[in-house]
Amino acid sequence: MIEKVITTSRTTEVDDLASRAIGAFKKTGLSSDAYLAGIMTSLEAEVARLTAAIKRMKTESELEELDELRDDKIRALFYLELGLTHHPDAAIKAAAAQVLEVLNHYGLSVLNESYASESSLVNSMLGDLAKANLQEAIALCSGCAELIAAVQTAQDNFEATRIAYEEEKGQETTLENATGIKKQVVAQMNQKLVVYLRAMEQVDVETYGPFARTIAEMIAENNEMVKRRRPKTAQTE
Repeated sequence: MIEKVITTSRTTEVDDLASRAIGAFKKTGLSSDAYLAGIMTSLEAEVARLTAAIKRMKTESELEELDELRDDKIRALFYLELGLTHHPDAAIKAAAAQVLEVLNHYGLSVLNESYASESSLVNSMLGDLAKANLQEAIALCSGCAELIAAVQTAQDNFEATRIAYEEEKGQETTLENATGIKKQVVAQMNQKLVVYLRAMEQVDVETYGPFARTIAEMIAENNEMVKRRRPKTAQTE
């Protein structure tokens, strides 16, 4: 008996399971079964939507991480210059004050802005820090040039990822939630594919048995992973 997919499977697990099921179907000679072919075609369309939604989630998560990294580098630059304004060497102290004046024009409040606003302000700040009249002061402040370069790298990495994310969003008229799509994929597999294969394996085991057993093995493997994460008191679905 083919198990049904446990509904608490993760989105990535369902995406992988359904993708493998589609791949297995394409290796069979069952495409002449119009009903089964229809199930698999519909499932393939749902999986494409799920994969795209997961990709968006991954890119969005990467954006958050890159924004945090950028913020860390900016804070480090601010605090370095602030500390150097107390340096005992008068020349270094004056140089730090000159650089800090530029940084204070933007302030650490830029870190609380939206992605778009922060990027614009950071680009402007980096442009000001690159001006010729500041280079001597920056050179006198040990570590300052390196941190400015680190902020620039962090900004470039963030912007490249943000552009990719915006392009993905722009290609779709409606952004779909991965969790919602996962439920639809699981429903397709449980209510259509599993039910149909259970029946057809009884009717014609020679024709449908190999594919049914393959799907059964895939689902059982997935469900076992899910069960291992569950508390002992949880009920099997």
